[in-house]
Amino acid sequence: MRVPTLIVHREADANVNVEAGRYLAHQIPNAKYVELPGNDHLLWVGNTERVVDEVEKFLTGSRHTPEPDRVLATVLFTDIVGSTKRVEAIGDRAWHDLLDRHNEIVRREVLRHRGREVKTTGDGFLITFDGPARSIKCSLAISEAVEDLGLQVRAGLHTGEVEMTDNDVSGIAVHIASRIVAMAQPGQVLVSSTVRALVAGSNIRFRDEGSHRLKGLEESIRLFAAGHRS
Repeated sequence: MRVPTLIVHREADANVNVEAGRYLAHQIPNAKYVELPGNDHLLWVGNTERVVDEVEKFLTGSRHTPEPDRVLATVLFTDIVGSTKRVEAIGDRAWHDLLDRHNEIVRREVLRHRGREVKTTGDGFLITFDGPARSIKCSLAISEAVEDLGLQVRAGLHTGEVEMTDNDVSGIAVHIASRIVAMAQPGQVLVSSTVRALVAGSNIRFRDEGSHRLKGLEESIRLFAAGHRS
């Protein structure tokens, strides 16, 4: 009588040489052999998730895909205006020094306004906030601070549901924010009507920039330029 057989062996097993696992798999007809990284012998220590995944796939034919963590967040994209021309004017080394100083300013303001840096985007940032007002104030602070470096940034913001992972965010809100920043003028903080509505009553002024069709979206979206109240 033959039964399906799964053999799991870690490649640097400290107790049993990996060749023993390979030999065993060769001796059992149609056995499935899986070799995992690591040096633990006991399967319930070390990286157990990989072991469980392999067992689940062996028994069911597929791996369980965890439900993504979806949260409501304000997404901010920033972008340095005219970065290519600036590199050509001052050279690579001076540009990298300038970019480092720019990044320090952005990270300082993100920390101060309790945002979460997701990643850099070449000469810009992708950042999320759990409060739309703080995201606007952070954007304005960044825009003002980098002027001392002779730089201008544009910023685009939108609030919506996003899928969160350890190293990235995704979803339609991220897509919209990326389109908004592309439409912002140098030094401008451009937000969607959703963001504006959520910060009603705050000490932030808005200038209506009209309705626009954003690439990839069927409906137009109304945009507003944000600034400090005088």
